[in-house]
Amino acid sequence: MLTDTKVKQTRCLIPKYNKPRKTWQYSNEFKVKAVMLSLIEGIQVKEVAETLDIHSFMLSRW
Repeated sequence: MLTDTKVKQTRCLIPKYNKPRKTWQYSNEFKVKAVMLSLIEGIQVKEVAETLDIHSFMLSRW
């Protein structure tokens, strides 16, 4: 069983996260162009995503 003192000590050992992860926001125009490229026959979503330097899962969700 943890006492209050042990819980406080444990909390102090965990570093505080001060830098939130950077998230990218893409314009609707960029998204539409990316989707249009992925719909071209013979071109895979993975290829388009790699070319645009985005994750293929993100492109498939658009």
